[in-house]
Amino acid sequence: MIIEKAIEVLKTEAQGILKLIDRLDENFNELVDLIYNSKGRVIVSGIGKSGIVARKIVATLNSTGTRSLFLHPVEAMHGDLGQVSNDDIFLALSNSGETDELNLLLPRIRSMGCKIVAFTGNTHSTLAEYSDIVIDVGVECEAGPLGLAPTASTTAQLAMGDALAVVLLEKKNFKMSDFKKIHPGGSLGQRLASKVKDIMLSGEGLPIVPEKTPMKEAIQEINRGGLGAAMVEGSGHILTGIITDGDIRRMVAANRPVVELTVEDIMTKQPRTVDPEAPAYDALYMMEKHQITVLPAVNARGEIQGILHLHDILGKGQFKFNNT
Repeated sequence: MIIEKAIEVLKTEAQGILKLIDRLDENFNELVDLIYNSKGRVIVSGIGKSGIVARKIVATLNSTGTRSLFLHPVEAMHGDLGQVSNDDIFLALSNSGETDELNLLLPRIRSMGCKIVAFTGNTHSTLAEYSDIVIDVGVECEAGPLGLAPTASTTAQLAMGDALAVVLLEKKNFKMSDFKKIHPGGSLGQRLASKVKDIMLSGEGLPIVPEKTPMKEAIQEINRGGLGAAMVEGSGHILTGIITDGDIRRMVAANRPVVELTVEDIMTKQPRTVDPEAPAYDALYMMEKHQITVLPAVNARGEIQGILHLHDILGKGQFKFNNT
């Protein structure tokens, strides 16, 4: 009974988000262009649960390159309006669109010359009528038997905020190097600030097989390395290819007799590589762009130096520098 109720809640919230897709229209395009071309900040405001969501949207926008600020509607009426300038864009969150504390603030925001945007579930509300752009984040019902506590509605607000932040991130061509600059602390910040050689696997633990190796032995080496891949080396320790779990699965799906083949029959030749001296954020950008999870590290002569797994950057397990 407990699990069934939990599933029901998750389904209600998921359906609420999915139905937002059909409501995305030119208003969303207009909002993205407005923020992109603005010289000011995005001032996000809300009361209660919507206020908590507003704070999270601000955090996401700031961390992805869009300057943002949370403004509490009540505190704004008692002096915090001094933080707002006419270059700013005011984003108001209210499911009903009839939140008194928020709506009382709107005329003051308007008089300061700010554009007003609404995330609301009521497109005919006072908030919607006062706004320059209205984004419909309404849901059919809240989760739970009473349907009273903000659940699906706040989830919808949050999801739309994430969609806005990510679209702006791409429109601004926000790179990993930009991310590193504003995330200097924490485990991910440390990894992005380091070089590939600091976090890659190197030494005797490297999964490496010679070119003529039978696939049965290569699979054993892949299993031993625990990275889902093995590098293929030619003479002089030069990287000539890579074999991944995905390569093996594709061969099996094609009914190829994998154990009867050699690594040369399956390997990806001239795989993408990274210089050990390169910043870790460059490696992460390459891995995300090409949708790969392992990246061989080679020097200028093409000699194998190490291998980098996506988990080494994103922080699976405790962070530690290589060989320390």
